[in-house]
Amino acid sequence: MTRDEALELRCATGSDVGQRRSGNEDSATATTHLVAVADGMGGHAAGEVASAIAVDAVGELDTRIADSDGDLAPLEELATVFTQASTVLDERVGANPELSGMGTTLTVMLWLGREFALGHIGDSRAYRLRGAELTQLSRDHTLVQSLVDEGKLDEETAAVHPGRSVLVKALLAGQVAEPDLELHEAQPADRYLLCSDGLTDVVSLQEIGAVLGSTDEPSDAVATLIERANEGGGPDNITCVVVHVLDPAAIGGDGSVDDSAADDSAADDGAADEAGDPTGAGDRSA
Repeated sequence: MTRDEALELRCATGSDVGQRRSGNEDSATATTHLVAVADGMGGHAAGEVASAIAVDAVGELDTRIADSDGDLAPLEELATVFTQASTVLDERVGANPELSGMGTTLTVMLWLGREFALGHIGDSRAYRLRGAELTQLSRDHTLVQSLVDEGKLDEETAAVHPGRSVLVKALLAGQVAEPDLELHEAQPADRYLLCSDGLTDVVSLQEIGAVLGSTDEPSDAVATLIERANEGGGPDNITCVVVHVLDPAAIGGDGSVDDSAADDSAADDGAADEAGDPTGAGDRSA
């Protein structure tokens, strides 16, 4: 496989309101080149508006990719997503002051060939499972994580700290977006997870890694992770996007996938309807 050769990806998305919230302020999307999760905040439906604005900005990038000749600068393109979302947040608050204070996290992957660009702000997370090793690719933009980085708090205490969700950076109206932007190279058989903190606040990393590694279908992993979060009390909205990078050995010469990687279902370009089946899945080539 050359550096520019497309990888075969299988994606699934799912979102659930959880056990204690009356509405879902998370948004997610998965397209041929892009997957993203956003977790809104602000109350009075403002969080739902904010996360939708972020995911809409991701959708605009998807349109630009479709219209391009393939000559893209991935980190610059992701930076534009965050800038555009921030601009729209400013415009919405200007038009409706009742939305003042709304904001959202945004974690997004742009897949091009066998590389992907990762853009991130807030405390939603991106993970990679490679073999048996689960690695967090994103860094939480929280006060607690800042204390960990400064050596003032250990990881074990941080994981249960009551202020672990206090953000120091997010997409907010009236503030310049400062996302983390990185390039990564994927390998066949990698598995990736984007999720809101409704999952990671109640499901351990060991359990997340075990679920990602033990399910052949991304949709099964999404459904199981959401189920585990709800079993843990479901204190927040729960949203997951799972991506499997298929091993070329599992793909037939006609592009078909063998029985161990059978087709999930029709592709879903947005977060699944929480009132029905919580997952949407499909195969994609980056």
